[in-house]
Amino acid sequence: MLDEIIEGIEVFAALALYFLPAIIADRRHRRDVLTIALFNACLGWTGFGWLVALYWASLPNPPAGMEHEVVVKRRMLSMVAFSQALAARVARRDARDRKTEDR
Repeated sequence: MLDEIIEGIEVFAALALYFLPAIIADRRHRRDVLTIALFNACLGWTGFGWLVALYWASLPNPPAGMEHEVVVKRRMLSMVAFSQALAARVARRDARDRKTEDR
């Protein structure tokens, strides 16, 4: 009976140590605690993954609304890239048409 209790305590301690990065992230009120916990659960067994999750959990929260800023900036960059590609295509087509007319 005592052996089973000790074994249960050992299992609980091992699980608590394994999920320590997720626990730290939760205690620090990280907004991405679920992502850290999933990363820890999937890659924590490697040791390197556990250290990365622990480091990630110890970082401060990113500023609020940053996700929206990133989405807007990505959208703007994709629009600029599309506009540049479209302008280059129009210029190539115009040059090709001029070459055909000159013949």
